[in-house]
Amino acid sequence: MPVSYLSLRRMSWSSAFALSLVLSLALTVATPVSIQSKEFAKGSHDFIVELADKAVKSLAAPDIDTAERRLRFRKLMHDYFAVKVIAQWVLGRHWKRATEAERAEYLSLFERLMVVIYADRFAKYSGAALEVVRAEVRNEKDTLVHSRIVKSGVEKSIDVAWRVRHKHDVFKIVDVMVEGLSMGLTQQKEFGSVIRQKAEGIEGLLKELRKRLAENG
Repeated sequence: MPVSYLSLRRMSWSSAFALSLVLSLALTVATPVSIQSKEFAKGSHDFIVELADKAVKSLAAPDIDTAERRLRFRKLMHDYFAVKVIAQWVLGRHWKRATEAERAEYLSLFERLMVVIYADRFAKYSGAALEVVRAEVRNEKDTLVHSRIVKSGVEKSIDVAWRVRHKHDVFKIVDVMVEGLSMGLTQQKEFGSVIRQKAEGIEGLLKELRKRLAENG
């Protein structure tokens, strides 16, 4: 049966309406995502700026001793780092194999080790400034905030990237990359190597962490 001009016209208008509806729906969906990404980027950027300001003022002060610096970092760590998330990720598949008692001790030892490593590292940055360069949204959960540590009298700055996770408007650091090297991934490989070398498995790692903490006060 031949299609009339009126039928074609009706089909044309129907197609145009359908197309406009699809575009309208697409814009309705896409716009909030774009706005949300910008909000995540800005929030993550401001989060690291705030951490930098507190860390430089509190931890890089030359007139505090090691014990006080570690005490101050512990508080900052709980405020800004997702410690349990990092600890589980670093342990990897071995987390599921650990007993409840082993998990509890591991989390405690890991937290103490984080305090020792990072608090003592900040001592080396006395007189330095952390400049936040830009924030890059990686996915719906994580933003990578790029920064650099600049110290007067030193030509080369140190590039530091912070992986910030946002959930329900709460921001937490889940990894730190220094000169492109992930601290979390480095620890994961190191801990995995210790577990493989020790006949006791997880207990072998716990013994090693106890030993390191005893050697570092």
